[in-house]
Amino acid sequence: MSSAPSPSGTTIVQELPFKWKVQGAIFIIGGLGFMFDAWDVTLNGALIPLVAKEWGLDRPTAALLGTSNLVGMALGAFVWGGIADRFGRKKAFSLTLLMFAIFTVLGALSPNFGFFVAFRFLAGLGLGGCIPVDYALVGEFTPAKLRGRVLTAMDGWWPIGAALSFFVSGWVMATADNWRLILVVMILPAFVVFLVRRSVPESPLYLAAKGRDAEARQVIDQLVQRTGATARDYVIEQVSQERPARWYDQVVSLWRYSWKITATSWLLFVTVLLVYYLALTWLPSILTEAGMAQSTSFFATAVMALMGLIGVVIAALLVERVGRKWLLAVSAPLSGLILILVAVNLKVPAAAVGWVLVFGVVVQVAIPVLYAYVSEMYPTELRASGFGWASTMSRFAAGFGPLLFAALWPVVGLPGLFAGATVLVFVAIVFMAKFAPETKGRQLG
Repeated sequence: MSSAPSPSGTTIVQELPFKWKVQGAIFIIGGLGFMFDAWDVTLNGALIPLVAKEWGLDRPTAALLGTSNLVGMALGAFVWGGIADRFGRKKAFSLTLLMFAIFTVLGALSPNFGFFVAFRFLAGLGLGGCIPVDYALVGEFTPAKLRGRVLTAMDGWWPIGAALSFFVSGWVMATADNWRLILVVMILPAFVVFLVRRSVPESPLYLAAKGRDAEARQVIDQLVQRTGATARDYVIEQVSQERPARWYDQVVSLWRYSWKITATSWLLFVTVLLVYYLALTWLPSILTEAGMAQSTSFFATAVMALMGLIGVVIAALLVERVGRKWLLAVSAPLSGLILILVAVNLKVPAAAVGWVLVFGVVVQVAIPVLYAYVSEMYPTELRASGFGWASTMSRFAAGFGPLLFAALWPVVGLPGLFAGATVLVFVAIVFMAKFAPETKGRQLG
C-alpha cells in the first residue's frame, strides 16, 4: 500500500496553531499600518473645515483636499498591490508607511492650499498600499480555520485610527489652534511602525509561488518551530505563472481569472465604502452646520468611529458562523438606511447623534467582512493586486464622491444624497448574491 503524498508547504502554514507571538505579532504590526490608513482618511473630515477657514475656500474647493488624498490612495492601492505581488509583501509592507510619513511632514509645512493638496495626494499614494499589502500578508500567515476571523478583526484597527484622528484634531485645536500640528502628531508613531515592519518575514506562500523553494522552506520551518507544531515532510508547490507587471495587464488578469469575482469585488468596494467615506468626510461639517460646536462635532464623529469596534467584534464572532455573504447582505444596506435617518433628524441633535453612533457600529460589521471576503476570492498570485484594484476603485469613487456631494448638497438635500448611495449598495448586494461564491472555510490557493 502506497503512503499518502506529503502535504504542500501552503497547507502546512495554513494548518499551524495560532500563536500570539508568531501570527499574532504579524497581525498587530499589520494592523498598526491599517490604523494609520484610517487616521489619514478620517483626517480629511477634520481638515476640510479648518483649511477652508484659513484660506477662505468654498465647500467644493475645500473638498479637493479629500479628493486628492483618496485618489492618491486609489493609485497607491494598485501600484503597491502590484509591487507586493511581483517583488514581495515584505518590501511593500515597509515602504508604504515610509512614503506616507515623509509627505505628511511636507504637508504640514505647506505654504498654500495648492501645495497642501499635492502633498496630501503623495501621502495617500504611499498609504494606499497599506490595506492590500497588509491583508495579503496577514492572511497568508494565518491558519485557514481562523483566517476569516483574523482578517475581520484586522478592521478593528480602523475605528481606533479614525477615533484617534478626530480626538487628536479636537485636542490640538482646543489647545494650540493649529491644524498643522494635527499632521505632525501622527508622524513619530508612523516612523516607529516602519522600523518594526522590517523584522516581519516574507510570506512563504509568496515565496513558494515564485519558486524560491529554499527561502520558503526556511520561513515554514521557522513557523513550525515557533508555533510548537509537529514537524512533517512537505513539498513546495510548483511555480505559479508570473503575474504581469503592467497595470493594464493586472486588470486583464483579474477579469480573465473570473469576471464575476472581479465585478463583485469592485461593486462592493465602491458602494459600501462610498457610504462610509461620505460619512467620515462630511459628518463634522454636517453637524457643525446643524448648530453643533466644531469641537463637539469632532468629538461626536470620533465616538462614532470608536463605536465601530463593537461592529468589528460582532463581525468577528459571526463571520465564520453565518458566512461572508449573509453578513454583507444585511449590514451593508442597513448602514446606508441609518445614514438617511441621520440626515432627516438633524433638527433634533440628540436623535441625529444617536443614529450616527448606530451607523458607526453597523457599517463596521460590513467593512471588515468585505475585506476578508474579497481577499479570499483570489489565488495567491493575484490576491494583493485583486484586493488592491478593488480598493483602488473604492478610493476613486470616494475621492470624487465628496466633490459631487458638495455640488448636489444644496440641490438634492442630504437625505436624497444618502438615499442614492444606499440604492447603489443594494445593487451591489444583489449582484454578489447571484454571481459570487461563499468563501467560508475555504483554504487559500
